[in-house]
Amino acid sequence: MYNSMKAKKFYVNLISICTIVIFLLQSVVALSQNDDNINSRDILYLTSGGKLHPLQAIMDIRHYTIKVEVDLAKQSISASTEVSVNLSKKTDTILLDLIHLYAVTKVKVNNKVASYYQHDDKIFITSPIGFETGNQKVYIEYNGIPPVAVKPPWDGGFTWKKDSAGFDWVSINIQGEGGKMYYPCKDHPSDEPNEGADVIVTVPSHLVVAGPGLLQNVTTKKNKSTYHWKTNYTISNYCILFNIGKYKVYKDELTTIAGTKVPIEYYVLEVDTAHAKKVIETKKRDNKILEKYFGEYPWAKEKIGIAEVPNSGMEHQTMITFDNKFSYKTINGQDYSANLFHEYAHEWWANKVTNKDWGHMWIQEGIGTYAEALAMLEIGGEAAYDEIIAGHRKNARNRMPIVPAVNEATEEDVYSGGDIYGKGSFFMHSLRYVIGDEVFFPTLKRLSTESQYTYDNFVTTNDVEKLFSTAAGKDLKPFFDFYLRTTNVLEVNIKEVGFQKYQIKINNSFMPLPFEITANGQTSRTIISKEGITVSSALPPQVDAKGFYLKKVTIQ
Repeated sequence: MYNSMKAKKFYVNLISICTIVIFLLQSVVALSQNDDNINSRDILYLTSGGKLHPLQAIMDIRHYTIKVEVDLAKQSISASTEVSVNLSKKTDTILLDLIHLYAVTKVKVNNKVASYYQHDDKIFITSPIGFETGNQKVYIEYNGIPPVAVKPPWDGGFTWKKDSAGFDWVSINIQGEGGKMYYPCKDHPSDEPNEGADVIVTVPSHLVVAGPGLLQNVTTKKNKSTYHWKTNYTISNYCILFNIGKYKVYKDELTTIAGTKVPIEYYVLEVDTAHAKKVIETKKRDNKILEKYFGEYPWAKEKIGIAEVPNSGMEHQTMITFDNKFSYKTINGQDYSANLFHEYAHEWWANKVTNKDWGHMWIQEGIGTYAEALAMLEIGGEAAYDEIIAGHRKNARNRMPIVPAVNEATEEDVYSGGDIYGKGSFFMHSLRYVIGDEVFFPTLKRLSTESQYTYDNFVTTNDVEKLFSTAAGKDLKPFFDFYLRTTNVLEVNIKEVGFQKYQIKINNSFMPLPFEITANGQTSRTIISKEGITVSSALPPQVDAKGFYLKKVTIQ
């Protein structure tokens, strides 16, 4: 008995030791297999925007020149960035953002070596005598391994892939985390380089680089090629990037609504060239729709660009990215790609009309999503428009207000709720109903075309509200606040108050609003104020049956 128990205990201990050893070996293997993602886990806390640092509040970024050599084997970069910045005040420190994964090896200000230190994903450049007001040119050399995107484009970084033919294929997505993911910058949506950016990328000579603006030149030395891309337009820092692939460039031309001839360039993988013509023709059709409602293509002096990438598309200025496996939905006999259309709509809503702070991101994403509904209206008619809007209404989760109560929100603050897309679009649908098409559509075009709202200027929710209130001749702020700054829905109460008489009242009324009331088989548009209305009807009347509002209806 004693010997049997002793043997059993020995085997139990042996099994436990083996289990621990196997676990440790599995952990080592897992760490080895996921070594490329260690950087990504290390920066998952990153987000763009937020409270602007006082040292950056005195900075006005004018231009970026970014030079990058990409080592595909090591998945690393060696780079330099020159930042042209105007200072409004004298300061002893210039502050730029760059994630800590890169080692900074040299810093110069106005061609003179400068002191610096890195801390908390920032570079502090210091001077004992201070930096004077006016223009300063800051030059920084650095190198390292960029973070690998965890779930591109939403959780960003570099994506290192091989195409189906075995060639290297690299995409960059940095909207959520900001330009600091690969170059020193002022990482805040309220400041874009007014004079544009130069992006100069060196890769193996058998590969091609797709970038923003116009391609200036390609130089090849030995087995490496350097692509110099340049945009003279103001541009969001998360759009200053590039993609690499075994690309074939398909070219075409489009004449805009204003008569400008704009080149179309599609950077498609050589293995997918059979799809190029259809993508370009779809883009031309989509452009006509977008120009009808929002005015001429915003970057007509440069190009309409598309780059095929191994992840969902993004709105990178003059070179949107696209990948939906070349599948299309047929609407009224026409092929349509929501991914391709949505990202192209962002050339107006994000790149041309840009929010001043992430807290107003619904302007970009909500109106960009509403543009899809207008595409359905043009391609499929009212029925197709109603169908997509019904989906946006149904998907409104109302977990948090679209516009946060706090100023200087981060990208994570607004995207975590999700409603900036569907509810943002449905808000535009409701606004259209409230003020009518004859006011809504011209005002929407003013928002996307007039100088105070576009290019170098930024917008907030208050700017949009004031524009529509003035155009409509009524105070729409209560309407904007209710839909965008709360999670409330209209509480419609229908109460029988006599023989075939019903009172209709909005329990949480905040302003008189029009409603479609259906009673006795007839529908009429009626204004309901705080006091409510009484209607005669054989049966309980229907209120807003078509669904112009987010609401809850109770019948008593």
